[in-house]
Amino acid sequence: MTSHFPTTISFLFVLLSNSASAANDTGPATPSECDAASLGECYNKPEALRLKLIAIGTILVASMIGVCLPLFSRAVPALRPDRNLFVIVKAFASGVILATGYMHVLPDSFENLSSPCLPKNPWSKFPFTAFVAMLSAIFTLMVDSLMLTFYNRRKVSKATVVDHESPIHEMVPVPHGHGHGHCGVPQLDAEGKDGQEAVLLRNRIIAQVLEMGIIVHSVVIGLSMGASQNPCTIRPLVAALCFHQLFEGMGLGGCILQAEYGIKMKAILAFFFATTTPFGVALGIGLSNVYRDNSPTALIVVGLLNASSAGLLNYMALVDLLATDFMGPKLQGSVKLQLWAYLAVLLGSGGMSLMAKWA
Repeated sequence: MTSHFPTTISFLFVLLSNSASAANDTGPATPSECDAASLGECYNKPEALRLKLIAIGTILVASMIGVCLPLFSRAVPALRPDRNLFVIVKAFASGVILATGYMHVLPDSFENLSSPCLPKNPWSKFPFTAFVAMLSAIFTLMVDSLMLTFYNRRKVSKATVVDHESPIHEMVPVPHGHGHGHCGVPQLDAEGKDGQEAVLLRNRIIAQVLEMGIIVHSVVIGLSMGASQNPCTIRPLVAALCFHQLFEGMGLGGCILQAEYGIKMKAILAFFFATTTPFGVALGIGLSNVYRDNSPTALIVVGLLNASSAGLLNYMALVDLLATDFMGPKLQGSVKLQLWAYLAVLLGSGGMSLMAKWA
């Protein structure tokens, strides 16, 4: 699924570049606001570069700590996935991811696609941000559902083949005192194994899709910071993004832990999460002479990518993370634990929402 992602992004860039070029013919609504010469009072290229180099290192460390903390939680008995504290921490991290989509990524997309630097027709005539976010959520649901469907059909197909090829198993006597089903196989054990495999697959789908959405918006925010030459803007962003990556990494790390990947796959997922924002900053530094945040091409591409990421993150946080846990047997079996988990969600989403003031 993720192998086609770079190709899709490249195609989107080419397509939107062509549309932006056509849009340039009509001209922006207020050209003076989009003039590259408008550098602002806080323009300082050397100081901005120094802050961006600091940002690459600090964000990388914060991201690594955030995504790796849950992966090493098995060494701490209280933080194992079957313990109450893990559920509360995961609820907090899910609230962070939810607020990231609603309070950071979605408003940025609205700001980009409603910019006066874009022609009023069609960008001011239709809510493209909400439309793309809706399509992204539907697409995420489709991927989620179809992957589970293909898995279930494959399991049924294999079970049917085994059933037809092994008729002699019907003659195996069933010991007394066991709830055995067809062919002398313990029915509860078989169903339990299938159920565990289905849950494991579900967790792996969640981890992969969530990582894809996080990577998209991480590159975008890194690119914006790297291209900026305004230290007054960059300075608060460094601290805000460190906290952002720390808590978002905890949410992703919890999903990776529950997916029960091997060490190699865990390392790959953690590496890509930790390096995407610093990579975006480095890319922005390299393109700072030619990249302009307020150019029509940049506004359209970044705006649509943010909208797609927002729809994906909001769906994943609400449906695959929060709803799955709160409707699951562990939280449904304890009102007290539910209330603590709700408090954790509110703290996570509230803290990340507060950071929207700086980031």
